[in-house]
Amino acid sequence: MPEPGAQLWAKDLPLDAVIHRFTVGEDPELDLQLLPWDCLGSAAHARMLAEAGLLPGSEARLLVDGLRRILNLAGQGAFHILPEQEDGHTAIEAELTRMLGETGKRIHLGRSRNDQVILALRLLMRDAALRLGLRAAQLADAFLAFAEAHRDEPMPGYTHLRRAMPSSWGQWGQAFAEGLLEELQALPEVFRRLDKCPLGAAAGFGVPLPLQRERVADLLAFAGVQRSPVDVINSRGRHELALLGWLASLAGVVEKALWDLSLYSMEEFGFVKVPDAFTTGSSIMPQKRNPDVVELARGKCSEIRGWAGLLRELATGLPSNYHRDFQLQKKPLLAGLRAGEELLEVLNRLVPVLQVDAEASRRASTPELHAAHKALRLAAQGLPFREAYRAVAEELKAGTFAPDPVEAEATHTGGTANLGLEACRAELAEARAWVDRTKARLDSARDAVWDGGLP
Repeated sequence: MPEPGAQLWAKDLPLDAVIHRFTVGEDPELDLQLLPWDCLGSAAHARMLAEAGLLPGSEARLLVDGLRRILNLAGQGAFHILPEQEDGHTAIEAELTRMLGETGKRIHLGRSRNDQVILALRLLMRDAALRLGLRAAQLADAFLAFAEAHRDEPMPGYTHLRRAMPSSWGQWGQAFAEGLLEELQALPEVFRRLDKCPLGAAAGFGVPLPLQRERVADLLAFAGVQRSPVDVINSRGRHELALLGWLASLAGVVEKALWDLSLYSMEEFGFVKVPDAFTTGSSIMPQKRNPDVVELARGKCSEIRGWAGLLRELATGLPSNYHRDFQLQKKPLLAGLRAGEELLEVLNRLVPVLQVDAEASRRASTPELHAAHKALRLAAQGLPFREAYRAVAEELKAGTFAPDPVEAEATHTGGTANLGLEACRAELAEARAWVDRTKARLDSARDAVWDGGLP
């Protein structure tokens, strides 16, 4: 057995220092983010070994308590992964061995670093999906409140960045609430992909021991076991990409809102004001306030797509089973999730304090915006649409066009006079309830892993 602190695979062979640094990479830093989930998965593994008769219950209790102490140290910033330890798995086992002697070495029975890290990643991703879902639901609520507060305040609707048809700030806010709702309704299917327990696959082919894989899945509140050990390894990158892909799609929703805010807050528009707390001054121009928060948040949307793209490249083109390339997938996953959290956190602060200049928006809502409405109304009265179109065009050319804004309001679902906010709010409540229920189930299971009895 290698000395505590050595690599789990050490065989007393020489190791070039440059090669060691290259192969270790950023794992000692990245694995600190995985460490709480590695400890949780290891505690569930120790419990299963005891229930399967592969480990005395007294030793399993010592291991679970030792893992809890490591978890607490990590939470205090007092647990470190040394470069010579290579990764968090080795650091955990080394600390358990230091605390418990031979018992600490028993934690690796029946598993490989391969299924160990996949389990930790799966646990982390489930938690991240729910946290992101909660923040997305909060942001959708904020857009709904904005839409309600500004339901009847007109603004031009633009196509090609040119004035097109009448819209409203209520319709604008509703659009982003609906877009976020769509992403939230897609989240359970993404979560379902993550909700299978990989532990027991070992290096990708299982082990000749009576492991109770279903019991680990139950302890950690997974919906079931990922049956094929080969697929467990093959899925590395696939599930990470599913989660980052979902997050990139969500970022695509809010990116458009950020672009609009940057545009509509220009002096030339003046439709909306970004509060001073979300802007910065110029180093040379005393009069200037820059919408840095809006622009950086917009950049975060691109950054998330970039991390997802890097992950896609790293996960593509590999044959079956384990390859060391997988190690490089951790960085884009963790960085992408962190960028998503930062993006949603700042938007949840920004949207509730946006200030609409209703008068500036009303001035920009000029009569010709109603041209299409008048042509459609004439067509509804029996005039072929192309003739109605030409008739309105002639009125515009002659300067005789006179719209009737009240008659021209769109009353169908989603129109400016019928936004459907109540229906959106009800569906959003359902989506948020799923997040809350799922999180409660996982939290309860986590507590039981740490505090439950052992044989």
